[in-house]
Amino acid sequence: WQVPVGYNATVLLDLYGRPIGVVGNVRNITERKQAEEVLRRQTEELQRSNAELEQFAYVASHDLREPLRKIQAFSDRLQLTMGSKIDERERDYLERMRGAAERMQTLINDLLAFSRITTRAQPFVQVDLNQVMREVLSDLEVSVEQTGGRVEVGNLPTIEAEPTQMRQVLQNLLSNGLKFHRPEEPPLVRIYSSLLPAPSLNLDGRGALGNEFYQILVQDNGIGFEEQYLDRIFTLFQRLHGREDYEGTGMGLALCRKIVERHAGHITAKSKPGKGSTFIVTLPSRQPAVEVQVA
Repeated sequence: WQVPVGYNATVLLDLYGRPIGVVGNVRNITERKQAEEVLRRQTEELQRSNAELEQFAYVASHDLREPLRKIQAFSDRLQLTMGSKIDERERDYLERMRGAAERMQTLINDLLAFSRITTRAQPFVQVDLNQVMREVLSDLEVSVEQTGGRVEVGNLPTIEAEPTQMRQVLQNLLSNGLKFHRPEEPPLVRIYSSLLPAPSLNLDGRGALGNEFYQILVQDNGIGFEEQYLDRIFTLFQRLHGREDYEGTGMGLALCRKIVERHAGHITAKSKPGKGSTFIVTLPSRQPAVEVQVA
């Protein structure tokens, strides 16, 4: 029969500094050990559940690709072979089918990207976010031109991160700034950074002590949103606007949050309807020795 105990002791000294005895106490820590064991099992179960969910999302998305490709291929072939033989109503049906297939393809791609954040993660390296931003701007050049928008980029830091995932975060945030603009005003997106003051170090208890933290701010002049929906916008498949108004799968910001949390950081936003939004990404300059597990 064993009982876990905790103890401490203090050495008693005489006037000459010589030890003459010990005073200590011993306490039963059974309840604490039981609580720690419950917490350990729950943590393991959560990690296993997360891994299974991510694997399911990957397999399901991967297996859906092939039948979807066939739908797209046969709809294209049908339109090509039928040509002028179909009337306007039939052509409308065909266009709807192709549009639905394209949306499904986008959703599958987003699901795969989400599942790969941790399952296909690459090592952290030194990443110059200025270079990443240049690549993002190159990718979104057509979107900027189509919307008549303007993008202003300040100096961004070099941090320890995964380059591909940093690119995903910046591209999603910039894409949103261009997409959710007011009809009467071209989008303007500003991207800049700031070094947090010393008291902000060790954000949420994560990261190495003395680590520097940077804020990356993505500010737009778009439609904005009510801040009461702040938590909702970072949740999978959540949309504040109908697909008829703005395209998308509702996964972009959830993807950003998961990536940022994997990098021991934090993402939030400030916004007012009709006044634009500012997304704030806080990231450490160096990653903790043990990689952060995200749900």
